[in-house]
Amino acid sequence: MPRATAVWLIDNTTLTFGQIGDFVELHKIEVQALADGDVGRGIVGRSPIEEGLLTDEEIKRCEKDDAASLKPLKSKLPPPKLRAKGPRYTPVSKRGDKPDAIAYIIKHRPEISDAQICKLVGTTKPTIKNIRDRSHANIANIKPRNPVDLGLCTYKELDAASAKGHKAAGRDPEEEARKRENARLQKNEDTAKENEEDDSSSSSFDFSNFLKA
Repeated sequence: MPRATAVWLIDNTTLTFGQIGDFVELHKIEVQALADGDVGRGIVGRSPIEEGLLTDEEIKRCEKDDAASLKPLKSKLPPPKLRAKGPRYTPVSKRGDKPDAIAYIIKHRPEISDAQICKLVGTTKPTIKNIRDRSHANIANIKPRNPVDLGLCTYKELDAASAKGHKAAGRDPEEEARKRENARLQKNEDTAKENEEDDSSSSSFDFSNFLKA
């Protein structure tokens, strides 16, 4: 629900990522990632107007003022479900995704401790160890995939675990988050340039040889 609403607001309004994030209770960086297609690909947007959560007038009011906050007509989201401490429960249909999520965190979020990984995706330390040292029985088929995309945790939970890891190592979490975001933007820019070069190379193909008698 929050992501579907965010996607609709991204596609149909000029609200800032911060305004959208505050309304749907997602981090603004996650909203930006949704806008860039880095996470949540394939999510179909849901109109908060049709859902009775917002009015068109309220959206237009906030579009005119970046500092304004959207005021919902009623409670936006159901209260979060409390769960006991310890590994997260994962539906059977998603349990096969856990090794991919673990591999992603090990590769892209090395600051996150094994204990935090256990809580994020609902796994065990022996499983993490087997994936880390590549002794896992299914290691040949494990492909790093973002646990947020897999629905195993939220961006806020992943970000919080990352911040905790950086703090434990004596690093500034906000500075590390900025570095990660800059690296992501640079990667997107490099990919765009590579695509442009490929298109240019294709369009400049010499067909003269095909015209010779």
